[in-house]
Amino acid sequence: MKHFLRVVTQFFVFLYCKCLWRGLKFVVRRFTGRCELQRICYNNKPGARRTLKIESSMRYSKYELLQSALGVHPDKVEKTIDDIMALKKINPDTNPQLGISLQASLLQIVGYRSLMAVVEKLRRESYDCENAEHENMLMKLWKELRPDTPLTGRISKQWCEIGFQGNDPKTDFRGMGLLGLQNLLYFAEHDKPTALQMLQDSLQPKHK
Repeated sequence: MKHFLRVVTQFFVFLYCKCLWRGLKFVVRRFTGRCELQRICYNNKPGARRTLKIESSMRYSKYELLQSALGVHPDKVEKTIDDIMALKKINPDTNPQLGISLQASLLQIVGYRSLMAVVEKLRRESYDCENAEHENMLMKLWKELRPDTPLTGRISKQWCEIGFQGNDPKTDFRGMGLLGLQNLLYFAEHDKPTALQMLQDSLQPKHK
């Protein structure tokens, strides 16, 4: 019964998104004389809220141009905006601010999507003890957090002193990959007092 209700719910959601919502947008455009992107830009102040609405509108658009625009290269954003305005039959001379607003929002969307791709790539990259760059970062992390204590060996119980679970810290990067190590090292390098204080607090019995 639950499965049936879930299927029925999904069907009505699909029907709403594909038919009713598009029909509603058509009526609103006829009534206001503005497409959805125009209404978003004119009715919302610059910022995250407007950018998210623009992204959602483009993602669920029936036009492939708008959907693919979310993944364009930053250098092609300006041309893409021109193509979108031509597709929507919007005169740039009478709507100069619209192009500027769309370009600013699309640059934000493309930028954070590119950042997410880079971060995900790092997360998927496993720590490799045969990689000299990976090993150097790990050794640097030890020196940042234990500057006065020499490390007796690559495999050592000393790693537990800075929060690792076992003798070989590479096993602690299985979930976050190289991203975890880079974040730890960045924290230790750029906010060392806070990192050392957090480490000290974690070693106290009342914090365990």
